[in-house]
Amino acid sequence: MDEKSLEITVPEGKEKERLDKFLANQLPSVTRAKLKRLVDEERVTIDGQPTKAGHTIRPGEVVRIAFPARHETEILSEEIPLDIIYEDEYLLVVDKPPGMVVHPAFGNMSGTLVNALLAHCQQLSGVGGDKRPGLVHRLDKDTSGLLVVAKDDVTHVGLAKQLSAHKIEREYRAVVWGHLKQKSGRIEAALARSPKDRTRMMIHPDGKHAITNYEVLEEHPITSYLKLNLETGRTHQIRVHLASLGHPVFSDATYGGRGKQLAGLNKTRSQFVTRLLQEFKRQMLHARTLVFIHPITQELVRFDSPVPQDMVRLLEILRNTLV
Repeated sequence: MDEKSLEITVPEGKEKERLDKFLANQLPSVTRAKLKRLVDEERVTIDGQPTKAGHTIRPGEVVRIAFPARHETEILSEEIPLDIIYEDEYLLVVDKPPGMVVHPAFGNMSGTLVNALLAHCQQLSGVGGDKRPGLVHRLDKDTSGLLVVAKDDVTHVGLAKQLSAHKIEREYRAVVWGHLKQKSGRIEAALARSPKDRTRMMIHPDGKHAITNYEVLEEHPITSYLKLNLETGRTHQIRVHLASLGHPVFSDATYGGRGKQLAGLNKTRSQFVTRLLQEFKRQMLHARTLVFIHPITQELVRFDSPVPQDMVRLLEILRNTLV
């Protein structure tokens, strides 16, 4: 494919800021490592001149980023069914099933949402890089629900700006262990990667700022059903935040939502929970609602996804149990 470029004009009134930090905020779906590589390769210019990551941006400057061409052979398109609940010439909204990996990575180069999108769309934005075309944000493999995908770079940047400014409303549903002391609340705790296991996140004062709001919708004998709204969208944010309260997402093996919950249960409850965990093997977390301003039409749009059947079945069981 042809090389793609993107121009961003530093807005009037913008405070002094390093270029690398400015770009990271403007393009949250692009990794800092990739941004640094683009700067080092002189693919980022200020008013037409190569620059450095430490350059202090000024209002009115035009930042141009030249993304290298994406080779079609790098990621194979695959005819995988998609549940597309909205599509126009600029973007689409997909209802991702649990178990589907969002983008190719080591060990998962096929069968991903991106593989399916490449077969469905003639073009996707290149802002996110070779392995993440079109992706403005992500969901974990075993989290179900809504994702917005950009078909061009202008749309992608418009959505990314809303995401960075916390203007995209994202509402989730989750089944969690136990009963929360407060029936609604705000969890504010910075998140960072665990130095012992880079696939896990942890609460750390030097991590990235993260806020999750929650409301208890139902309580069952051993679990609760929550509505959650994200103010930020960090990796594993909801899962880590809830685990930090002692109420991990049901069946979340990474953050203590499976076997650890058997400790202290009587025999009847232990047998009941064991049967549930055998049937429901993925974390019970669903991205239910997306609300944002369409970057091109400027219309406020809202999309809702029904709670998936496995979560519906679990809730029916939990509501009717007396253990």
